[in-house]
Amino acid sequence: MEPRLNFVTLAVTDIAAARRFYIEGLGWPAEFEAESIVMIRLSATLVLSLWAEDEFEAEVGPISRGDGLVPITLAHNVPAPADVDRVLADADAAGASDIVPGQSRAWGGYSGYFADPDGIRWEVAHNPSTLGVDLMRASGLLPRDTQAGGSRG
Repeated sequence: MEPRLNFVTLAVTDIAAARRFYIEGLGWPAEFEAESIVMIRLSATLVLSLWAEDEFEAEVGPISRGDGLVPITLAHNVPAPADVDRVLADADAAGASDIVPGQSRAWGGYSGYFADPDGIRWEVAHNPSTLGVDLMRASGLLPRDTQAGGSRG
């Protein structure tokens, strides 16, 4: 199996609330919508799928919920620290909760967090490492001659 990820699916408690947050609040364009699912193309090969949890459970199996955070974050990388603060402000305006303001990190970057309507944590990060710079170049957000400057990944 080759290393590839094409869909990230979030089982959501309220599909209408998830739609309002991602589509109307954050302004992400829906690629496909039906009664119980919304798909958002994040890149040429990656789709974020928001799926009503009852439909998710019917196909995938029971969901387990408990105290604490879901042990996963989704990350949105940006070219500069000021972009972290801007995206966090956009998420706040869209109705995000549990916002952790951007701050310098021990790994050499700058990041903050917010939660979507189901508590899924998004990291918004400026990662100045070689990998972070390569991701921003591949996204067309940095010119090819930009140099890396951090140590994470």
